[in-house]
Amino acid sequence: MNMKHIQYVLTVLREGSITSASKKLYVSQPALSQTIKQIEQDLGATIFDRSTDPISLTYAGHKYVDAAEQMLDIERNLRAQLAEMTTEIHGRIRVGISVQRGLQLLPLVIPEFTRRYPYVTVELVEHGSDTLERMTAEGQCDIALIATSEKPNKLQYVLIENEQVVLMAARSTDLAHRFEDGTPIEITEAQHEKFVSMRPGHSVRLVQDALFEHHHISPSILLETSNMEAGKHVAARSNAVMLIPHVYVMNSLDLHYRVQCHPILNSDSERHFYLCYRKGLYLPRYMEDFARIVCDKLNVPLNLPAQK
Repeated sequence: MNMKHIQYVLTVLREGSITSASKKLYVSQPALSQTIKQIEQDLGATIFDRSTDPISLTYAGHKYVDAAEQMLDIERNLRAQLAEMTTEIHGRIRVGISVQRGLQLLPLVIPEFTRRYPYVTVELVEHGSDTLERMTAEGQCDIALIATSEKPNKLQYVLIENEQVVLMAARSTDLAHRFEDGTPIEITEAQHEKFVSMRPGHSVRLVQDALFEHHHISPSILLETSNMEAGKHVAARSNAVMLIPHVYVMNSLDLHYRVQCHPILNSDSERHFYLCYRKGLYLPRYMEDFARIVCDKLNVPLNLPAQK
């Protein structure tokens, strides 16, 4: 196994086909296909099941990918530890964060971090929490700041704070006329309202889909968006409702006279906000300090597991 071959195999798996992977890798499709075949010949086993769409792993392929990810972790850890031996710390940190959390945290965190580490490049990976969780598990992010209730085995989670998902309703809605602000309600009370919804891949969307499925309702969706800031203002001004972490309403003073919020009865609507990274990943000092700065700005303690 060499690093170039590992990168080729993982890219094919992520992209779902050799054709798509070849474009991502800037190599021709025939050349990539030949390389994959050569890797399989050297292994004496088939890595990919080419009869599926998207392409999938065979049993041997799963074993190859597990070993490949371990090798990538070893290389990353070695590079990180060697980088700390230099006088001026150089490096890169790929930070996964949602647009909404980015608006809240990045203006506070980035100036202090870059002052401490002027030679460390910060690369932002901006997606919903569900997507970032997967990307971190696959090694495409070093650290992710996500809200989730899921825990894949490949990730180490550090709890930062808890969030409650509530139903935010414009005060012009029928629901707001029937219930006082703060009244806990069943989600079925909103089934005839128009919803502003987060797109698939966002952890709030997972909460929403689970609620709708459990109660067998299919409310009208006014708008799907990846931008929670835009979504909440649209809902407030469009006679609509939206499932949203309560903190995002509390932080918008301009919304308070336009909306009211309702806890959801009989639902697991609490999300946990985590800093997460791959298990076994060595965190150089600048990554630890990035996490520490985040927690300092949120006024919460940081409890990182001891590194080996």
